[in-house]
Amino acid sequence: MFNDHPELAQEYPQYKNAIHGLKASNAHFAKLFDEYHHITRELSRIAQEIETPSDGVTEQMKKKRLALKDELFAMIKKAA
Repeated sequence: MFNDHPELAQEYPQYKNAIHGLKASNAHFAKLFDEYHHITRELSRIAQEIETPSDGVTEQMKKKRLALKDELFAMIKKAA
């Protein structure tokens, strides 16, 4: 349960080349990609009880990750 949010390339293997290309050529995508994975790692630490922020902070992080994922996926689909 700790890693129920895999890397985007693992979650969308059919878009692996598009993700790689965007990371290399689009600074905005690369920044959002890094931010998404940073939040995902933090939420994993929370799930493992390594970190224990308030429920409100955790919910904000989850909402931010979802918004980032939606934006990233839209960019990936457009590039593919």
